[in-house]
Amino acid sequence: MKKLLHLLLVLAATSVLAQNATLNLIPQPVEIQQGTGTFTLTKSTTIGYNKAEAKFAAEMLARHLNTPTGFNLSAKTDAAANIQFNLNATPNDKIGKEGYTLEVTPKGVTISANQTAGLFYGMQTLLQLFDKSIESPVKQAVTIRGISWRIPEVKITDYPRFGWRGLMLDVSRHFFPKEDVKKYIDEMARYKYNVFHWHLTDDNGWRLEIKSLPKLTEVGAWRVERAGHFGDREDPKPGEKATYGGFYTHEDVREIIQYAAERNVTIVPEIDVPGHSMAALAAYPELSCTDEKVYVNPGTQFADWWGNGTFSMRVENTLNPSDEKVYEFLDKVFTEVAQLFPNPYIHVGGDECYKGYWKNDPGCQALMKKLGTHHVEDLQGYFMGRLDKMLQAKGKKLLGWDEILEGGISAGATVMSWRGIKGGIEAAQMGHDVVMTPTTFAYIDYTQGDPTVDPRIYARLRCQTSYNYEPVPDGVDAKHILGGQGNLWSEQIPNMRYAFYMTYPRAWALSEVFWSQKKDKNWDNFSKRMEAHFQRYDVAQKRYSSAVYDPIVTTKMDGDKLVLHMAPEIAGLDLYYTIDDVMPDNFSPKYTAPVTLPSGPITLRVQAYRNGRPIGHLITLKREQLEDRVDW
Repeated sequence: MKKLLHLLLVLAATSVLAQNATLNLIPQPVEIQQGTGTFTLTKSTTIGYNKAEAKFAAEMLARHLNTPTGFNLSAKTDAAANIQFNLNATPNDKIGKEGYTLEVTPKGVTISANQTAGLFYGMQTLLQLFDKSIESPVKQAVTIRGISWRIPEVKITDYPRFGWRGLMLDVSRHFFPKEDVKKYIDEMARYKYNVFHWHLTDDNGWRLEIKSLPKLTEVGAWRVERAGHFGDREDPKPGEKATYGGFYTHEDVREIIQYAAERNVTIVPEIDVPGHSMAALAAYPELSCTDEKVYVNPGTQFADWWGNGTFSMRVENTLNPSDEKVYEFLDKVFTEVAQLFPNPYIHVGGDECYKGYWKNDPGCQALMKKLGTHHVEDLQGYFMGRLDKMLQAKGKKLLGWDEILEGGISAGATVMSWRGIKGGIEAAQMGHDVVMTPTTFAYIDYTQGDPTVDPRIYARLRCQTSYNYEPVPDGVDAKHILGGQGNLWSEQIPNMRYAFYMTYPRAWALSEVFWSQKKDKNWDNFSKRMEAHFQRYDVAQKRYSSAVYDPIVTTKMDGDKLVLHMAPEIAGLDLYYTIDDVMPDNFSPKYTAPVTLPSGPITLRVQAYRNGRPIGHLITLKREQLEDRVDW
């Protein structure tokens, strides 16, 4: 009798838990109506679809559910199935091309959409309704003490705010094999990203096979092996073999494009010109102004930056805009790129183009005279104009970083604003379409935690800062803002697990910026859902950064006194600290207000706690480091 009573109590508690479950969905849907019942997945559950085009999403759901449950679910045309994927016979104007409705009742689940993209996104939301165990890569044992394959009764209507929701992966500085690229696409699609910007060429490697220019991959895809911090590495030695690298064949590209398309992801290839072309020049040095032989850069310092955004090159990495051979070369490249990639956009780079070699080149000077200009910067406008016409002839649209505005661009060109939001505002006001991806919010290669913990990189970018981004600037017509994008440059990212560490959770934050409604944004609410997705990643054995648990430590000067300021990035954390060379715990001083620090060689140690237990990293800063943080 006692055992039966215990069983009934456990079942009742589980039922109440399910009925009042928090829906930890990322990105946040537009409308949610939660009921009191539940739907339970069993080995007898059926999955159906009403049209052949809906088959892929239904089959993908079955595959995902079968791994952790051990069931043998399959999908077929079945109007009476427990889980139903329906393409609407009459379009639902409210949800558009990518939206969906998802209804869960105790009897079953129905996902409806106008197009297959909506079914795919509805399926991703459905998976997030399950307990985190659904993410397991192996079969899970579900017991009465655990949570069964039960999801709450709910009705969701959802659609995106922006049409362009992108992530960029740089495969030049580090090469990621084909299967890794698929993993990255798979994960971004789970969070409703729909554009994969593939940065295929740069100074550190040319990654795309161009059959008419074989040396681009025979030479340009390989560099000498080097370890250590990018930018501080040793130059190649005479005769040293280039053994690190790789490239994607046409067959690889077609396979990845198909894989992405099945997940409603469009691939935008980038061929970065006229700067960032050292790998191309290593293969074809005659395309430069000097004709000097260069090597594919392994991460050495080849430029001097002056702190105000200007720089000079120690080695030439720029194509010669006055040489017709350059345009013959580019026509061959873009002919093959246009044939490979079906989407309308080709990204041509255009950023950080050093013009010092152009300034001293007789051919460039002659071209400037012919164009009637005295400004060497105008040669970039001429170069981009040639590319624009070239791409138009191939049925493609030119897309480039905001430097393409310098020297003028055609009305049909699209601008990707990375140097803050100024370029995006200027382009939109000129009538150009814009993708917003400013460094200050969207560069997810930047250090995300305390610089004493996370490896140093160019700048800092906290997850909360990414979440607080608003892509439509004041005074700009929103119709010109296509959306936004997070960018993952790979100088310090040698493998896919670390790529995930740098991408998430900041890409979760940005997914909500680009998908969810502006009025629904709330950091405290998001951070709770983010922590639930940490647990899902733990189950899935995927890597992410927990830097949000680390205190934010800054200082200010009050006269000649150094004042300590600290804050948690997420709510519910207490900060305990010491400055007397002992390790802190939750009986140490608790930070509640700014602290005036004593003079002398003190060392701050601070640890975040939640519910009396340490969480995150111990931050240790000597006085000199604290002084360096004044007015961060």
